[in-house]
Amino acid sequence: SMPTEILLKIFSYLDAVSLLSVGCVNKCFYDLANDNGIWLKIYSRCLQPKRTIWKMKCEQTETVPLGSATLHDKKPGYWKKEYILKQIAAVQTRVMRLVKPVDPYTGLPFKNKEAMKVSGLSWIIVVKHKNGKEHVIEKANLSFKDTSVTILWYSTDWPCLDVVSTLKLFGVTPLLLDQSRLPNKNRPHRRSLIAEYHLADLTERSVAIGADELVQLFSLNPGLSVGIWKDRNEIAFVMVSLHYHQLLERSILGSATVPYAPPPNNPILDDIDPEYGLHDYSLHVSMHGRSCTYLCGTFRKLFCRKGDIANGYLRLTVVSLKDNRKHLPLIGTLGLSWETDAFKGNIKDCYVMTLTLLDETGKPFWCFSAPVCMELFSKTSGLYDYMGHIYTTYYADSEGKVCVKLVWLEETKEFVIVNLVLYISTKKVNDWYGTNY
Repeated sequence: SMPTEILLKIFSYLDAVSLLSVGCVNKCFYDLANDNGIWLKIYSRCLQPKRTIWKMKCEQTETVPLGSATLHDKKPGYWKKEYILKQIAAVQTRVMRLVKPVDPYTGLPFKNKEAMKVSGLSWIIVVKHKNGKEHVIEKANLSFKDTSVTILWYSTDWPCLDVVSTLKLFGVTPLLLDQSRLPNKNRPHRRSLIAEYHLADLTERSVAIGADELVQLFSLNPGLSVGIWKDRNEIAFVMVSLHYHQLLERSILGSATVPYAPPPNNPILDDIDPEYGLHDYSLHVSMHGRSCTYLCGTFRKLFCRKGDIANGYLRLTVVSLKDNRKHLPLIGTLGLSWETDAFKGNIKDCYVMTLTLLDETGKPFWCFSAPVCMELFSKTSGLYDYMGHIYTTYYADSEGKVCVKLVWLEETKEFVIVNLVLYISTKKVNDWYGTNY
């Protein structure tokens, strides 16, 4: 084999990304690629502060050399670790700086998409078999909306649903971000676990929320849709809707096994307002498919009277059945489109609901983005102003519920929202405001 000295000399000409890749070849290369001398040069060249030397009528900069003692006092790989940590911290600092400016209408960062691009962020899913084998799906189509992103994965190599146990969703970022190179799945990267879903016996324990000629659509919280081929028990596609609220943190700051844990909310107590936590909510809601938006609106000054608190929920009426001036028409025909390498389809009466509820200070209070469906409620509206079938949409999670009533107007071929009500868990409100409703 080649002498160690020659290999070290060759490795010294490699950049950081190539050096990390070489270290994966075998144990010998790993040890050599951890050489502190090589990594100290990379660290010094890229990250060491520069000293400015002033001369007459000119300015010159030079890199301050690090002492030779730093090579012998540190364990092998020390400067590699330091370099990687500094690079990650630098990218995270740039990203967090971008997400500081906030949109007053949504309470979310203005530059979410730009921050995602700077971080090199992408998303993958890992399907785990019951025998422990893992299947990684990377090819995805992204659809960005004002407050969420919808991601569709499809493949010709899905495992049979009978052998699948779980599905994990990860945010993936390059370990060392190099803007001069194109993304490469073989380059070093890190994963941040966002969510884990249990798919065992999916079709037996779940009810399909929609279907077309080819697939049935099943839904799991938070935000997951799984398309199953009708003629065989196999996955056709997987779709996830992700709300922008803390999406970057969840996609970057978690680990491969533990999701990011947001800091706890410290309630600001108020002994003066007898209805503290019951008023001045703002809602931004979007109803959309992958390529089109059916409704996007903002509603302010939402409130709940104490007498309307029932069964552990606050009731916030956004669109009242009695006030037809505030009834909202939807644009287009509701449906959730999907595609694979060979087929395309559209599941009627299904769509993605993205909701952002802000507290009285404009801080995101309850956020979700999830697939929902419409179900026929009554063939006669019973409403004086409308003649048509009534449909309902219902969503629920641990923090609240959403109930929507829509009327289909045959004359104009459109849906109109005649009732939209939010039910917020009193536990959520009490934890947030420090109250005791």
